[in-house]
Amino acid sequence: MQAELRGEDSGAFDLSAQSIASWAKFVGVFTVVMGALWFLWIDPQTGFGDDFIRLLSSICSDNSTATMLLLLSVFGVAHSGLASLRPKAEAAINSLLEQEGVGERVWRVLFGVVSLPLAVSCIVFFINHRYDGVQLWDVRSSDAVHAMCWVVNFVSFWFLYPSTFNLLEIAAVDKPKFHMWETGIMRITRHPQMVGQLMWCMAHTLWIGNSFMLATSFGLMVHHLFGCWHGDQRLANKYGEAFEAVKSRTSVLPFAAIAEGRQTLPEDYYKEFLRAPYVAITVGTVAAYFAHPLMQGYSYLLKW
Repeated sequence: MQAELRGEDSGAFDLSAQSIASWAKFVGVFTVVMGALWFLWIDPQTGFGDDFIRLLSSICSDNSTATMLLLLSVFGVAHSGLASLRPKAEAAINSLLEQEGVGERVWRVLFGVVSLPLAVSCIVFFINHRYDGVQLWDVRSSDAVHAMCWVVNFVSFWFLYPSTFNLLEIAAVDKPKFHMWETGIMRITRHPQMVGQLMWCMAHTLWIGNSFMLATSFGLMVHHLFGCWHGDQRLANKYGEAFEAVKSRTSVLPFAAIAEGRQTLPEDYYKEFLRAPYVAITVGTVAAYFAHPLMQGYSYLLKW
């Protein structure tokens, strides 16, 4: 018998509840943000991204592995730091402006303004330097290994944290909320983003097989393992007993709660994945794979 949900149903999408005006605003916000990101950060003529990379590279004596770790550290501190400040910052902004809901939107915008350029820098630098370092093994001639890495990498994107489904909240068109999800992938692991990142790192480390990739995977996993603890702390502070109930029937280790009998999957569990957001992730993941040459080409042009 299924316990009553204390958290939210993840990945739910009701087409009839969607507002054309809201999605029009999302397209507008997305266009403006991407334009600003290009002009202020990416474009070599006007952006500061290349200066940022040169600064960090000089600190690391132009060692690409050390620079990658420093990039991930800066991103991790900024990303987790802003997440830690979120409750107090949102309340302070609402109090200062004497208007509820403004603080949530302002802080989400600030979070994006800081995190997005840093994330782009990490991705571009990784693409440009992924074959640096010492080659430890080479399995790239094996079609079987390629197929296995492709499958593992593809599945990793199904572990995306369900909050990424709420695009209108991410763009601050809708009021951003701090959700406690309980269905879908959360039944398998309470921290799907960490598990997905681990799978991505395993696949790419096996395929690339060098010291640079090992260091990159180490930096990514340190951040995500910290995120497991940090996320639980934030949920406990916000939801209290309700989170403890969710925690008691979920697990960080995939399938552990199911194996221990603390989580019982519904008979129609598959329906929790037959939803528009998961279809979008599937299509997007396949598209991203075939877009790898474009991603690599543009990254090389930046010379970061």
